[in-house]
Amino acid sequence: MNEDQVIRALAALAHPVRLKAFRALVVSGPQGLTPGVMQEGLGIPATTLSFHLKELASAGLVTQERASRNLLYRAAYDQMNGLLGYLTENCCAGTACALPSSPAACC
Repeated sequence: MNEDQVIRALAALAHPVRLKAFRALVVSGPQGLTPGVMQEGLGIPATTLSFHLKELASAGLVTQERASRNLLYRAAYDQMNGLLGYLTENCCAGTACALPSSPAACC
């Protein structure tokens, strides 16, 4: 994942509705969710959800597929893992990260 992709992904996730929708898709696993199910579960109006799902798709964080009469959205786990990898690739100066012994401790 390059820096431009990371910035687009982080910008897409920097909105409460998009973050909730993305997290719901991650939890749902590879089977994904229809917009109706997400709308019900998250309490987000259909037009608002549609707009935010398009933003997540544009950032490469979700995929959309037609399943008979419904659209099915899934988290793009490869992109999610790429984003996490980019953010943590130089963690702890390249050594294995250990949990700090106290909350005030730092790597």
